[in-house]
Amino acid sequence: MTDRLTIRRPDDWHVHLRDGAMLQAVAGHTARQFGRAIVMPNLTPPVTSVAAAEAYRGRIMAALGEGVDFTPLMTCYLTDDADPAEIAAGHAAGVFTACKLYPAHATTNSAHGVTDIRRLTGVLETLQRIGMPLLIHGEVTDKAIDIFDREAVFVERVLTPLTRDYPGLRIVLEHITTAEAAAFVAEADHPIAATITPQHLLINRNAIFDGGLRPHAYCLPVLKRETHRLAVRRAAVSGSPRFFLGTDSAPHVVGAKESGCGCAGIFNAPFALEAYLRVFDEEGALDRFEGFASEHGARFYGRPLNEGTVTLVRDAVAVPDRIGTGETAVVPFMAGETIGWRFDG
Repeated sequence: MTDRLTIRRPDDWHVHLRDGAMLQAVAGHTARQFGRAIVMPNLTPPVTSVAAAEAYRGRIMAALGEGVDFTPLMTCYLTDDADPAEIAAGHAAGVFTACKLYPAHATTNSAHGVTDIRRLTGVLETLQRIGMPLLIHGEVTDKAIDIFDREAVFVERVLTPLTRDYPGLRIVLEHITTAEAAAFVAEADHPIAATITPQHLLINRNAIFDGGLRPHAYCLPVLKRETHRLAVRRAAVSGSPRFFLGTDSAPHVVGAKESGCGCAGIFNAPFALEAYLRVFDEEGALDRFEGFASEHGARFYGRPLNEGTVTLVRDAVAVPDRIGTGETAVVPFMAGETIGWRFDG
């Protein structure tokens, strides 16, 4: 049995760091484990310009303080009237790493998102031409579609024609949750990849209703039935370079989760690597963990692999019930549970 695992320093290819006091409270958890992170742009107002991205990057680094070895990779929030020239200039200047497509009203702070992907023809042509990745929250927002089916319908109605019409467009389907999404990414004749969260590997939709309504297990895309969890889990541990780590860590203050209309999002950053490693350990795939955590994402994004390493040790670690206080008090993923691995730096 392996009791100590050292891997190349990993990256988080999908994280929400928020802003203001919450940014100050949570950024260090991500920087502690990861060398780089793709930072989501769904602030209020959203990050839609080069200047806004530069300013946000500055606030992230200021929150971390001096001497922290961490690189935030900024993304552009796409709207119906997104400017292809601004996006291309931001990418050329090294400010924008990727563009993020939120279907309007699909998730937290997505009201300004895209109402119809056909409005983005100029943007998509530009991204394909310059090789800039398009990151997609892959759900339809048609209220006539069952919430548990919205990802699968998106794959059929939107993603399939998108990959046909833009065969060179680099796409990351974010936080996949279904067998349909996993199969599409694995089998597509297209430069497409997917990020996978720890929660979609470890729990299914029963967790939302375990002994009552559990708001801290509510995220979007919503957790699916067990057959989908197992399909996504198989994809994660398969060794395929198309699947890599993206936590989708999304903190909300306790009061915003435990309310009459609780916010969607799971804060998993403090014990992210330990949670992922638990899955790979259970699946007998520890030899594939470094690829998933540290290599596949960097290669898809055309980035050099990180130089340093991190070590995890087999140990019983208790996850606290809360992290932070007051206006930044957050319930972490797996609160009150014991994880079988400890991050040792």
